[in-house]
Amino acid sequence: MRTDTIIMGGGLSGLACGIALAKRGQRVTIVASGQSTLLFNGGSMELLGNIDGQVITSPLDAISTLPHDHPYSKIGTSRISSLASEAQGLLADAGISMEGTATTNHWRITPMGVAKPAWLTLSENIRIDELDKLPAKRVALMCIRGFFDQPNGMLAHGLRQLGFDVQMVEFTTDDITALRRSPSEMRAASIAKHLMSNNALQRVADQINKLAADADMVLLPSVLGLTDESHFKALQDMVHKPLRLIATLSPAVAGSRMQSALRHYFQMLGGNYLMGDTVVGGNLEGDKLLTVTTAKLGDMPLRANNFVLATGSFVSRGLMANYERVYEPIFDLDVDADGDREQWTRFGIMDPQAYSRYGVATDSGLHCLKHGKPIGNLYAIGSVLSGHDAIKMGDGTGVSLLTALAVAQDILSGNK
Repeated sequence: MRTDTIIMGGGLSGLACGIALAKRGQRVTIVASGQSTLLFNGGSMELLGNIDGQVITSPLDAISTLPHDHPYSKIGTSRISSLASEAQGLLADAGISMEGTATTNHWRITPMGVAKPAWLTLSENIRIDELDKLPAKRVALMCIRGFFDQPNGMLAHGLRQLGFDVQMVEFTTDDITALRRSPSEMRAASIAKHLMSNNALQRVADQINKLAADADMVLLPSVLGLTDESHFKALQDMVHKPLRLIATLSPAVAGSRMQSALRHYFQMLGGNYLMGDTVVGGNLEGDKLLTVTTAKLGDMPLRANNFVLATGSFVSRGLMANYERVYEPIFDLDVDADGDREQWTRFGIMDPQAYSRYGVATDSGLHCLKHGKPIGNLYAIGSVLSGHDAIKMGDGTGVSLLTALAVAQDILSGNK
């Protein structure tokens, strides 16, 4: 089985890279073991939010100050702005409408009511451009009775800390109450499926219009839009006040929608998406990777000109650890990690954790290293890369998107 590029991993970085290559006529195969961590995304993308505990308001300016081993530095700061613009366009082409700019961060609201710097946010989600200029003063926080994925008390407290005057309103409808007969149905995705009916939306709208009182804005948990934003727009037309969605606990409807939209777009462009399979090894000859083998295809190797490792970090098992070392499980590539296991973690749960910066070692062109030497046609992208802490730096989705597009450009231009 021959293709131009094989991508190992079907999450945000793998799909973005695959789309960029397929749009330019490449034959691309993505091998995806299952659903990705994109399902945990609440509807925002981050470019760069913090450096050494300092909140970043102008990410493009701050990126130039990052250390040389950060993925952005390896891409080259001169490319970041154009790559960010390309990423936003790619998302829009896939049907994911997001607002924001790479020059100035806005603020997204977490399910706990905490404001975090963000680059892009779904157009239907609440966002704050400046913390001293809230989009509304009085908000009605609509709490679905029996809903598991929104910590209402914490969320309301967090919103009040930001300066909102919050009115918590619990509501339900007869059909949502019927869903409560099975507790597993009171999750965001299940309710979103139920609210794909206009009749169900109208019953929710009737409750909101009845209970929102004198609020300037209505906040509803993100239980709309498994496929697109049409159901949000339909509900907004029925509700008499401005309506915004607020991120829920994971797995999130927004993340599921983005994953599905990107995969659909990739396949529409002619990409081959092997779902439920895993690359388990490969045939290296000198500084080239010739083929890879998968768990399901067995003795039928996949051959390509270029290969991209987009397998993620520890959560996605792109990196693994035992009592002796941190390692990359497919090719046993070089990994940037402390050799002393005692250094992997810190006692304080809020302290920066060393393991969060671990990842596959690459050269300046994001070629993977093995025994200190680059493999000329094997690249690493996304959270499998070393040199950054996605949690503390608020750069995880940005690194995924921008490294994916940078590698796609290099493959297309023939840079090795």
